[in-house]
Amino acid sequence: MEPTTDTNAAIWKSEEHVRSRAARAAERERENAARWRLLGELLPFDEQDAFTFLDLGAGTGSAARTILDLYPRSTAILSDFSPQMIAVGEEEMAAYAGRYRYVEFDMSTSAWPDEIPAVLDAVVSSMCIHHMPDHRKAGLFAEIFARLAPGGWYLNYDAVSSADAVVAAAWERTADRQDPDAADKRRHRTPEEQARHENHVRYLIPLPQQLEYLAAAGFAGIDVYWKHLDDVIYGGQRPEEPSSTLAP
Repeated sequence: MEPTTDTNAAIWKSEEHVRSRAARAAERERENAARWRLLGELLPFDEQDAFTFLDLGAGTGSAARTILDLYPRSTAILSDFSPQMIAVGEEEMAAYAGRYRYVEFDMSTSAWPDEIPAVLDAVVSSMCIHHMPDHRKAGLFAEIFARLAPGGWYLNYDAVSSADAVVAAAWERTADRQDPDAADKRRHRTPEEQARHENHVRYLIPLPQQLEYLAAAGFAGIDVYWKHLDDVIYGGQRPEEPSSTLAP
């Protein structure tokens, strides 16, 4: 049964949780490095292009650092709503001084800070959109679309659910085979681990629903560019504006 209390803010602004994530940073880098690289490689830029991208829910900046490495002349705006996470991120991003800045932004509202430019070349997000309720997922996609330059891309690496119990069981069975300790961990979560799990799954929704939100926002080129069980990379492009033509 879905929990009645949304603990998202309390968890992500918890000093204990931030320390726990920092302790697992190397492990998370190994697990996700290929996906963050693919996010960057999907962007329609040459290696030496100068452009600005927004990393929504950037956390400590792992995805942004990967893209900054791929494109040495790019600039990143990292947004997060947790001051505790931003403080750790500032330390992790030290080597990229002059190429990034953090902006505090609570995505659960539609009040985008003035520090985020009105026009962006690209937007990415990584494992954060699934924390938003459905109306905010749809709202965020529309807001992202409105801020993208024509031809700009939005790409999201995230977790999804399935409305098909057979599919969901296949995902879990396969994941357990890939991680022999997973089932035992699931049965023996601490109260803190259980709270984090409930926070993770609370607003998970099926992939087709999210692709529909992208289409409703106006995106073109929508596709699932990578998928492994319940983890996906999907996105699309704000269409180029049609060229004006002179009347004959």
